Amino acid sequence: MKKAIINFKASILSKKSQLPYEIGKILLREALQISSAESCTGGLISSRLTDVAGSSAYIKANFVTYSNEAKHKILNVSEETLKTYGAVSEECAREMARGLLKLTGSDIVICTTGVAGPSGSERKPVGLLYAACGYNDNINVQKFELDSGYNRKNMKFMFSEKALQMVLDTLRH
Repeated sequence: MKKAIINFKASILSKKSQLPYEIGKILLREALQISSAESCTGGLISSRLTDVAGSSAYIKANFVTYSNEAKHKILNVSEETLKTYGAVSEECAREMARGLLKLTGSDIVICTTGVAGPSGSERKPVGLLYAACGYNDNINVQKFELDSGYNRKNMKFMFSEKALQMVLDTLRH
């Protein structure tokens, strides 16, 4: 069983994901704009979206809000939320998305906060991701708990896959 899991991981990580292209086609067709605010993915979502030629037609703004200070000053995440729940929380992800929608006026936003590793805690282990997708003022936050066996680089990629899949699912509904 372990070999199958390892092979599955290798397969996922070696495939060139089509998510950014699929998202781009819909955004272009519907004349929508997207923005991102990333913490644990460190700009990888932005990078992957901008890998698509012509993405300047639908990408409005992207931010790496890695520190609590950036989350507060740029996205207006409340200091109380950061103190009470922490940066890696559903509440923080939701406020990030709300702040980004207001800041950019984008049609759709994606925000990530999580623990990419190598260290985590019992309450917030490596592989924990909160992703928030905001669309027309509706904000959906999902919690993901990924296998902690990924290295940091691969964890960030898997986090970006989950977030981009949320965007695609939101656009399709």
